[in-house]
Amino acid sequence: MHECVFCQIVAGESPASIFYEDDIVLGFMTIGPVTTGHAMIIPKQHAAYLADLDGETGRHLWAITQRTAAAIRESGVRCEGINLFLADGEAAGQEIFHLHIHVFPRYAGDPFKVVVDWDVKPSREGLNQVAQQIRLAYDRLWYSSKK
Repeated sequence: MHECVFCQIVAGESPASIFYEDDIVLGFMTIGPVTTGHAMIIPKQHAAYLADLDGETGRHLWAITQRTAAAIRESGVRCEGINLFLADGEAAGQEIFHLHIHVFPRYAGDPFKVVVDWDVKPSREGLNQVAQQIRLAYDRLWYSSKK
């Protein structure tokens, strides 16, 4: 995946400010931070989407994300809270199609904004219908493959 900027970083072909590295994941600072201390965690193996990761890599990615959040809090960087952000697909805002989790410190008055209409309240029947659709897909994807 030579055209992937994150694969280029993993290969040492593009510069990065790395704070963590092991055989599975890489942690580095983003070049477009929302706030000072904005970090990213990526799997070293190219995976465009969350579903492309194997379970072991996903668990390790999450563990390092948790440690990174704790390290940011302890670093002396201004931090009153932490946001995690993962965009999975273009419609979700993914721009680089190599899975990455953003970990960034938050504080009162920082420039990051989330605009959501929390007033939308579907009916219980509507929620149950969507839950059933997801349950059936879940069963097809994971339980049928175990038989």
